[in-house]
Amino acid sequence: MEKFEYKTLFSDAKGIFGGKVDKLTFQNELNELGSQGWELVNTVATAQSYGSTRWIISIFKRRIQ
Repeated sequence: MEKFEYKTLFSDAKGIFGGKVDKLTFQNELNELGSQGWELVNTVATAQSYGSTRWIISIFKRRIQ
């Protein structure tokens, strides 16, 4: 039976009203975790007032050996 471990990455959507994500930083964070063997499973944007994004939560998994 395969076993996995999980990790969450919280990326801040900056700005007074939220919704501003540094694309290069976000991509670099994803690539760094990918190089460590983490596989991206899902990404969810959380809302704050007026529907602006506050956080982007990325969920990763990797096999435990």
